[in-house]
Amino acid sequence: MNNKSIYLASKPRYEILDGLRGVAAMLVVGFHLFETYYHMGQDQPINHGYLAVDFFFVLSGFVIGYAYDDRWDKMSTWSFFKRRLIRLHPMVIFGTFFGAIMFYFGSCGEFPLINETPWWMVLLVMFWCFTIIPLPNTMDIRGWAETNPLNGPAWSLQWEYIANILYALFIRKFSKVALGICVAVFAMLTIILCLNIDVTGFLEERSWASYTVVGGWSTTPDQLQVGLTRLLYPFFCGLLVSRLMIDHSTNGQAMVNCKWSMFNVKHGFWWCSLAIVVLFCMPWMGMGSEGDARWTNGLYEAVCILVCFPLIVAMGAGSSVKGSKSAALNKFLGDISYPLYITHYPLIYMQMSWVDGHKDAPLGTHIFVSVCIFILAILVAYGAYRLYDLPVREWLKKKWFR
Repeated sequence: MNNKSIYLASKPRYEILDGLRGVAAMLVVGFHLFETYYHMGQDQPINHGYLAVDFFFVLSGFVIGYAYDDRWDKMSTWSFFKRRLIRLHPMVIFGTFFGAIMFYFGSCGEFPLINETPWWMVLLVMFWCFTIIPLPNTMDIRGWAETNPLNGPAWSLQWEYIANILYALFIRKFSKVALGICVAVFAMLTIILCLNIDVTGFLEERSWASYTVVGGWSTTPDQLQVGLTRLLYPFFCGLLVSRLMIDHSTNGQAMVNCKWSMFNVKHGFWWCSLAIVVLFCMPWMGMGSEGDARWTNGLYEAVCILVCFPLIVAMGAGSSVKGSKSAALNKFLGDISYPLYITHYPLIYMQMSWVDGHKDAPLGTHIFVSVCIFILAILVAYGAYRLYDLPVREWLKKKWFR
């Protein structure tokens, strides 16, 4: 019998990190709802909401290191891939299917291709996107050149899959020193992107998003550079933080080493949540000014990614909610965080269509519709988690593991 084909029980979760993932996911929904009205304007209330992707990658690196670094003597590479597919792919399929159902409800001037797209093409794109393989631009059915035009945010999952493959094949074998060198090199890539230093000649194509990290959802050279840059430092840094903080030898249980007790903060969840909200809602720096001050916005985003997000993850991992009233809230936010992120955007497409057709509606009506869509997004995410994601994952565990 091959013991490496047995399903290993999941480790205890870091409740605060789960909760913070949910906080960031809700801010993403709010960011996209406001984006319908403000686009890339400097008056957007959640100006830096797109940084949630970079925060998610830091979280992912930390959690992957915590969950799997000490298990490779009991787990094969294929077992790891199956575990990650079980965790991630059911909701990839659901989000794409939901996007296909909602596709024609997004018809508006922003998406001229929708009315020209026959139903069979929607189905073809849906089945293609079920595989998480980026869709070629020649098959775009919406007009934004997204790698998944039925569910835009799936682009970050494509990069997440790449990170998981790299970890299983190579990165897990890196020493802390090698990992630290990679983090330093990738930090330079982040600075190059944030300060719009066009060493490759690709960034000229995204002048509309200069001095930001916005992008990564297409297969054009500039978008590939942005997506890869946004993945590498956060994921590697999160993994390094887990290697530095977690002691895997304590009674067989991985836990934060006592020397990192400085990150054990009272009410850690609330302080970390406040930090995320403040960082995401800071106004764009230097935007709209007559002088050449846009670089200050790039510097701000570089500080968020290189310094603030790893510190927030370290604080979340080092603190605890046991015995506190926020424990249940953290669990709920953690449960819906991934489903909310991967299912909300088809509703945003619908909101864009409604706004396009009701530009003269009273302000109160616009607020009411946006609030309803926000609530609906949470309900869809929770329903998908309870009625689909959990049962499917349990079925796959029984099917693929002993």
